[in-house]
Amino acid sequence: MKKTYDILIIGSGIGGLVSALILAKEGLKVCVLEKNNQYGGNLQTFSRDKLIFDTGVHYLGGLSKGQNLHQFFSYLEIIDDLELQKMDENGYDKITFGDDEIEYPHAQGYENFVEQLSKYFPEERENLEDYCEEIQRVCNHFPRYNVIGKDSYSEEILHLNTKRFIESITQNKKLQSVLLGSNFLYAGDSENIPFYVHALTVNSYIQSAYKCVKGGSQISKLLIRKLREYGADVHKHSEVSEFIFNDNVLSSVKTKSGKEYFAKQFISNIEIRSLTRLIGEDRLKKSFLNRVLSWEPVSSCFSVYLVLKPQTIPNFNYNIYHYSSDELVWNAYRYDEKSWPETYMLSSTPSKHHPEFAESLTAISYMDFDEVKAWETTVNTVAEEYKRGKQYEKFKLEKAEKMIDALEKKIPDLRDSIKNIYTSSPLSYRDYIGSFDGNMYGYMKSSENPLKTMVSPRTKIDNLFLTGQSVNMHGILGCTIGAFNTCAEIVGKEKLDERLTQMIKNNNEI
Repeated sequence: MKKTYDILIIGSGIGGLVSALILAKEGLKVCVLEKNNQYGGNLQTFSRDKLIFDTGVHYLGGLSKGQNLHQFFSYLEIIDDLELQKMDENGYDKITFGDDEIEYPHAQGYENFVEQLSKYFPEERENLEDYCEEIQRVCNHFPRYNVIGKDSYSEEILHLNTKRFIESITQNKKLQSVLLGSNFLYAGDSENIPFYVHALTVNSYIQSAYKCVKGGSQISKLLIRKLREYGADVHKHSEVSEFIFNDNVLSSVKTKSGKEYFAKQFISNIEIRSLTRLIGEDRLKKSFLNRVLSWEPVSSCFSVYLVLKPQTIPNFNYNIYHYSSDELVWNAYRYDEKSWPETYMLSSTPSKHHPEFAESLTAISYMDFDEVKAWETTVNTVAEEYKRGKQYEKFKLEKAEKMIDALEKKIPDLRDSIKNIYTSSPLSYRDYIGSFDGNMYGYMKSSENPLKTMVSPRTKIDNLFLTGQSVNMHGILGCTIGAFNTCAEIVGKEKLDERLTQMIKNNNEI
């Protein structure tokens, strides 16, 4: 007799895993199918030289008690098992420009954020207070940002433009650049992007900023452990290759290996363009298909992972966002190949035995998919390995050398401290995470037409729902909120709010 699940989830990024666990907690029979060797999408880590490196999650915000991600993770029963390290409270991010030796800090806590930046911009204190107030106001207008509450978007908030807003807060060009300095977190076209994207991204870090000890994959491991406790089935090496329909109802999916899985309802946590191919163009409205195909993917990136010789480079408990000039922050993803990298994000991992020293560094800069187009027909994952050849290795090595040249301006003699170099390109992100052209965070959003890239978790197929970074917001917090919104469509908003309200009440009583 065939086994039929209540819910089948395609893809095990955080949106898929959180959705699965919410529904499994409701007593539903849940199954998750993942094509790769490792669960977690952007939560994946990899190991080199016995060290762990993150592919996507370098730090998390909103994880202190009472804050939104802490409450969501509490509901999912994983918060107590997370191994976290709080980042530097007086500057979890430091923004630097060209030869300017000042490291401008983004500090934790709104008052502290204002206090630390006021040291460099004393006449801007009031403007910095207005900035903090406004990002909180915008976030409070967002559905489920405060766990329970609003369930619809405010049109006024959606149309606020980042550039216009920042310029209205301060006329100081340097401070404008400092406030936009971490826009790598949304691959920021800060001239056109809606201000809510900036606000949602930076606000949770200002509340609190943490690193995951042993990498972001601990989140997916904890979610999967919980899922299995609740009786869910989770399978990797299970790439869905075909949808089987019965009229306008999805009845089952088939994997590449030929297995068929039946379910009453389905949630897609895969790249939305891949999903449209599985559904079939004839089942989709032409207007919807054209809208999705017109979306411009966010930029991809090139990452350099440096394993360091013991006790050579001091550890730093913050991220550095560096720009070769102040003006670059507005659209840093547009770059000249000859002068690459014009911007980068740099983070370090402390040594286990000598935590005052770094054992590894990770540096990331933007990269267009066009730079690796010559190898686009090749696939290379643990599950499916295909060597891309000497030219590709040469390309990566040259890029790594350019990155190290740039880093040596900040860390003199870095080269002498390097034991090993590893890299990942837009092809790595495409193959391991499944994002279109290796994009980091889904698709470009515009304040001129914010609804163009907004998608309802419900689809025209009665029993198919959407979640993940292609749907409205990216990042750990964005995808977690999205998963709760998707599940509210399935189990009912009132029921889910009731559960969350009870959890918050219980936590407050403890």
